[in-house]
Amino acid sequence: MLDGVSTLVRLARGEQVAEDRPTTHRTIADGPHRTLRRYGSDERVEELRALGRPPVLLVPPFAVSARCYDLAPGMSVVEHFLDEGRVPYVLDFGDITYADRHLGFEHFFDEVIPEAILTALDDHPSADADQPGVDLVAWSLGGTVSFLTIAAHPELPIRSITAVGTPLDYGAVAPYPLVRKVMRPVGDRPLTLALRALGGIPAPLVRLAYRGTAWQRELRKPGFIMRNADNPDALARMQVIDRFQDSMPGYPGRLAEQMWQNLVFRDEIARGVLHIDDRVLDLTSIGVPIQLFGSHRDAIVSWAAARHGVDLFADAPEVHFTTVETSHLGLVAGAEAAAGTWPRIDTFLAALDENGRVEAGARS
Repeated sequence: MLDGVSTLVRLARGEQVAEDRPTTHRTIADGPHRTLRRYGSDERVEELRALGRPPVLLVPPFAVSARCYDLAPGMSVVEHFLDEGRVPYVLDFGDITYADRHLGFEHFFDEVIPEAILTALDDHPSADADQPGVDLVAWSLGGTVSFLTIAAHPELPIRSITAVGTPLDYGAVAPYPLVRKVMRPVGDRPLTLALRALGGIPAPLVRLAYRGTAWQRELRKPGFIMRNADNPDALARMQVIDRFQDSMPGYPGRLAEQMWQNLVFRDEIARGVLHIDDRVLDLTSIGVPIQLFGSHRDAIVSWAAARHGVDLFADAPEVHFTTVETSHLGLVAGAEAAAGTWPRIDTFLAALDENGRVEAGARS
């Protein structure tokens, strides 16, 4: 009991129950909103390069720390990829401030992500002259910008895209249909002007909104702490999530406007064709294998919104959808991800290694 009291005292003081231990990594490229890290020790990376498997590039959502892919030991998909014999690279968009208000989707799908893809491939040479490209793995809006990237640049060396909890029909995500109905008489301009005035969505609002989607967790936290006073592992995992929530950056202004106009108000993504300024991006023309994940327990992206991609990606050689019943973050990190999401990604990529595709004509 004494250890439990000591732990509670440390929590009350704001101290960490366990040390933050990110997976070993090396920064291989750095720049504004485009830091690229390769995970694994140099020795381990050399061993894995010899296997000849394509690198995995993890694209984070906007307004979320790239640590989502490496929260803690046992809650790290990059750690999992290393264990499975793949070299993971993580793109980090970094902090967003008012000075970044001019950045829109096109900055990321025209410059940042293509640059990361080519840098990862250059860092991960293959003996195979027919290098198949990178496997993109993305969570939430990271999947959105990954799909926009290949739609805008189909020539990029991308072998496959895995999108975890990515909204592909905002008409199936509450409360957006109601918001559209209320705003329809006045159009999208009032909210657009508000976002422009703010320079985007500031980090404090993003953090507050994210915690609001998990209000039950917040209410139950005091009881959880008391029940687990003698379980430092459980409390350490709780602090990992708290630390993750407290590190969320904001959305840049132009991108926030595009999210509101293109994704929410007009729900262009549900039809598969987005209009970014004078450009038309056709997601239905994407021609690489796609894997999707969704959950009925996800409070941010509904199961129907994630599964919509099965019908949306009409030209993809195969589209696979897997349900993993957990929270939005739980789809990519934690026990349910380790038991459900990560093994399914392994199977998908292993089949591509062996056959170049998972299952002829598969749409599930």
